[in-house]
Amino acid sequence: MVWFLIALGLCCRDAYRQLFRWLQPFHPGGIPERSTLCEARRRLGVTPLRRLAAQVIELLGRPETPGAFYRGLRLMALDGFVLNLADTPANERAFGRPGSGRAPGAFPQARVLALCEIGSHVFWRWLIKPLRWAEIRMAPSLLRFLEADMLVLWDRHFLSYTTVAGVRQRQAQLLARITSNRIFVPIERLSDGSFLAKLYPSTADRRHDRHGVLVRLIEYTLDDPIRTGHGERHRLLTTLLDPQLDPALTLVGLYHERWEQELTIDELKTHQCERPVLRSQTPAGVVQEIYGLMLAHYLVRVLIQEAAATQQIDPQQISFTAAIKILRCRLPECSPNPDEAERWYQRLVQEVAEEILPPRRNRINPRVIKQKMSKWPKKRLHHRHPPQPTKRFEESIVMCH
Repeated sequence: MVWFLIALGLCCRDAYRQLFRWLQPFHPGGIPERSTLCEARRRLGVTPLRRLAAQVIELLGRPETPGAFYRGLRLMALDGFVLNLADTPANERAFGRPGSGRAPGAFPQARVLALCEIGSHVFWRWLIKPLRWAEIRMAPSLLRFLEADMLVLWDRHFLSYTTVAGVRQRQAQLLARITSNRIFVPIERLSDGSFLAKLYPSTADRRHDRHGVLVRLIEYTLDDPIRTGHGERHRLLTTLLDPQLDPALTLVGLYHERWEQELTIDELKTHQCERPVLRSQTPAGVVQEIYGLMLAHYLVRVLIQEAAATQQIDPQQISFTAAIKILRCRLPECSPNPDEAERWYQRLVQEVAEEILPPRRNRINPRVIKQKMSKWPKKRLHHRHPPQPTKRFEESIVMCH
């Protein structure tokens, strides 16, 4: 059942019985009914997958991996996303649904916050919570996994004294975007235009200059009218304080590596999941399904990492979409014989290694969607569980004379 749940995360659009066929040779009467597989999922629970993820998911970046390290520091990113869930009363009670002034959201949603290795696109550690949990509230639980040789990048809404202090407590480093309304009084101007300041827990602490954390601020603008953010003042905060070792211009370029996690999220939500709503009807099933998704994503990233190593290229140059489609196609060919399975895997790595992407173009995309509103009436609360017909369709027909 553990293999089945990982396959569920790998082939999200396939039905239960079809997934079972991918994993087992056919013999008469050997394909369980869907209800049997659902009951087996319920009996298994979440704990085996949680323990498996903790044991097998590793950081794949090596010093020789392009884009995995900066000056000996492993590049990590922190960001979150939401997943649409099956619209059941149990999922709505446990996770909640988004709302607006117009109407409640279409589906319940779970919030996932993940610590991601930038160079390998590996979701290393993650947290699953109801939608009402803010990401900044969830962040301290993941920051405790940071190690001393890590440089973590995050977006502006994560910044607080608690999160910065949590990074420094783990002896890791930070490079983060910050909002324009944060007050920082320069202590020392540095040669590259950046300056040193202190981040305080409160206004009273700033007034009395106590409990401050020394940080470095970098401010810059963009002079490309076509590029998003042109004419705005951008601010970065970092715990890398030496302008000789870490020039401001270098750190500005490095910060944009944070977008690799956005691509990682896109891999999972768009190209792997391939369905608008998770299939699990219960909260425990939702958590179990998300763990299956994460384990399946890691499986594909390991395959890409090994394929890239054979070509001595950056793993980001291998197409994730092609890799997962190849794996889905070749999975039924895997033999239970260990020697044959090893040969199968080596051929699989060779095939994935051929899926090299062209160099990325210098481009931007506006953060908009093509279709926002629908001509259909909004689904309201009284539509969710309508009364069902009491007659068969044929019995309800009345011919007009």
